[in-house]
Amino acid sequence: MWKLKVADGGGPFSKYLYSTNNFVGRQTWEFDPESGTPEERDEVEKARQEFHKNRFKVKPSGDVLLRLQMLKEKKDKFDLSIPPVKLGENEIVTNEAITTTLRRGVRFVSVMQTSDGHWAAEFGGPLFFMPPLVFALYITGMLDTLFSQEHKKEILRYMYCHQ
Repeated sequence: MWKLKVADGGGPFSKYLYSTNNFVGRQTWEFDPESGTPEERDEVEKARQEFHKNRFKVKPSGDVLLRLQMLKEKKDKFDLSIPPVKLGENEIVTNEAITTTLRRGVRFVSVMQTSDGHWAAEFGGPLFFMPPLVFALYITGMLDTLFSQEHKKEILRYMYCHQ
């Protein structure tokens, strides 16, 4: 299962990295085939299938894996039980409805904030940067050093789903 690491200088690339700000704002995804419960792995697989099914309608992933992880990690720190406010076509918007909606939104955004203070998110840049990076790594003989089999599989999945 994939897990987001935030402001982490370790991992398989640590000997190639240097940071003057202690890796603040750096986000990497690490694969561990043994992590997560069977229910969590099923939930991730369901999210993948849902994304694949709708890939022609909705191109971005919606950061589903990130949201699943952040909500799981912070479920005890933030109360996300505020029910959504649903208004009908001609209903009057009340002060209470606005306040409730704002509270719900602020709590969700607080949960999504990472430990180093930034908000991790999907970035469409890989579609632009990935081919030259793969070319350069292949030419220098570093492709298998920097990309595990799982990284290669996810890169291909990402590229196929965004074509």
